[in-house]
Amino acid sequence: MVDFTQITEDMEVIGADGVHVGTVDKVEGKRIKLTKLDGGSHDHHHYLSEGLIAGIEGNQVRLSATAANALNFEEEEGGEATAD
Repeated sequence: MVDFTQITEDMEVIGADGVHVGTVDKVEGKRIKLTKLDGGSHDHHHYLSEGLIAGIEGNQVRLSATAANALNFEEEEGGEATAD
């Protein structure tokens, strides 16, 4: 289980493959809110749930899924997963 108090603004979020997924805007509950510019859309935020987080290494949040797969599990503000 990840200690969300260790996740801070501007940390890099990377997939299990080391590929950049986004940048932390902030933590809301048990989800990471990505900055608008990194979330795949410039007009709204995307979120990653705690179930995707494998750990924290330095200034990086490492996910348990590859970057491409993690993008399939991004959530919108209301908590629904996005559809491709």
